[in-house]
Amino acid sequence: MGETVHSSVHFITNESGEKISVVLPIDEYKKMIEDLHDLAVIAQRNDEGTISLADMKKQLTSV
Repeated sequence: MGETVHSSVHFITNESGEKISVVLPIDEYKKMIEDLHDLAVIAQRNDEGTISLADMKKQLTSV
């Protein structure tokens, strides 16, 4: 948040002037796909329980 993004996003319109497609730089596309993947992982793990920080530290030091 608070981040300004300068991009070269272009919209393709139909005869009525309605936006029907978008063209964006590949780096922006890749970032969107990565964000979408992250959200999918979060959604899949939504039903998992949580553990305390102390328990997590124990798990990490026992490896």
